[in-house]
Amino acid sequence: MGLLSRKVTCNSHGQDSSYFLGWLEYEKNPYDEVKNPRGIIQMGLAENQLSFDLLESWLDKNPDVAGFKRDGQSIFKELALFQDYHGFPAFKKALLDFMAEIRGNKVTFDPNRIVLTAGATSANETLMFCLAEQGDAFLLPTPYYPGFDRDLRWRTGVEIVPIKCTSSNRFKITASALEDAYQRAQRKNLRVKGVLVTNPSNPLGTTMTREELDLLVNFITDKEIHLISDEIYSGTVFSSPAFVSIMEVLKDQNLEKTEIWERVHIVYSLSKDLGLPGFRVGAIYSNDPIVVAAATKMSSFGLVSSQTQYLLSAILSDKKFTKEYIAKNHKRLRKRRSMLVAGLEKAGIDCLESNAGLFCWVDMRHLLSSDTFEAEMELWKRIVYDVKLNISPGSSCHCTEPGWFRVCFANMSEDTLKLAMQRLKSFVGSITGHDRSHQELKNSRRKFRSKWVFRLSFQSFHDREQDER
Repeated sequence: MGLLSRKVTCNSHGQDSSYFLGWLEYEKNPYDEVKNPRGIIQMGLAENQLSFDLLESWLDKNPDVAGFKRDGQSIFKELALFQDYHGFPAFKKALLDFMAEIRGNKVTFDPNRIVLTAGATSANETLMFCLAEQGDAFLLPTPYYPGFDRDLRWRTGVEIVPIKCTSSNRFKITASALEDAYQRAQRKNLRVKGVLVTNPSNPLGTTMTREELDLLVNFITDKEIHLISDEIYSGTVFSSPAFVSIMEVLKDQNLEKTEIWERVHIVYSLSKDLGLPGFRVGAIYSNDPIVVAAATKMSSFGLVSSQTQYLLSAILSDKKFTKEYIAKNHKRLRKRRSMLVAGLEKAGIDCLESNAGLFCWVDMRHLLSSDTFEAEMELWKRIVYDVKLNISPGSSCHCTEPGWFRVCFANMSEDTLKLAMQRLKSFVGSITGHDRSHQELKNSRRKFRSKWVFRLSFQSFHDREQDER
């Protein structure tokens, strides 16, 4: 082992998280309606498979683009040869126009400030390399996407300090939670370089309020640190309130061309909004020219292929298509979420009210044998191995309260989702007693929530008392 690097042998990748372990169990026994009807249904994958027919229809109507032709002539050789890592100007413009369209054209984007990357994973890691040194810290509100433990920390050596958010206010960021995270980092002798948020949130499926965004801008101004807004789910907002980009907030506060303007960075991707994770298209948008220059050089290690850029520039440049796609995709996401919520309700399970994303943040606290993360893992294992549904436990998202789970709804057919809900309803009935009425289950959930509000209030008082000591 002495011949290998410490990076090879370290255990900071996060692969042993229950988030990834659930995927491994699914891969051993994947559900198939015909070949394996008793297999595990994948509800841990945030993938948008609801609108592929729209993309395939566009390709059928534009065979030259799909065949890598221009005006009937093959451009295969042109695309196959070496391309500059700055990316195709046509694609960068089309991507930025699409981003602006999603944001209601309330903000515009400069093609000189975008860096193309091989997905959002690469974009986030590249920003860590640009903004922080090994041992520095970024603050992240909980619950957060489990993959960030890998994306932000593994190769960069950057530390994550959680901003502890709770269900008492629907997991919204507060000034006290931000300051608490900052002070905890200080006590650990960690230099805080910034805050990273996902908006809309993964795993909550909610958009950040303007009050939260204003709070973040004020916080990074006061602390003189960076803000990264991961907005890869911005095109999945299917109901009100509308999505507000951090760039819109900066514009409204007249912060353009200020120091704060240069300390705010956006991460974007087509993996969720267009459902194309396999195409590996991500982007960094930064107002700091030094960050843009450095990130562009780093992008050599994860470029977007010329063929992908050519194909997507043609699709995204078709304004009639993008307008139709966004509208229909929103409608389908809204309908599919309603199906999941209705199925959960029949099983006596609630979820956080949401308006975006490809998942719901599901409340199963009343099904725990005790108010502990050990009990959460026991419940999760039963759901994976007995019910045969792969869902993501809240602890994998660093949630501060046991009993919450992320459940995805857009990566399967309606029939598969119905089957998943039937399995879950049967399981809940088996552990709560078949004789319990739906009203009794609702009362049980209500009682559990009340107990958590008291517990969180007491904990908050205790934490303040400890700090004063």
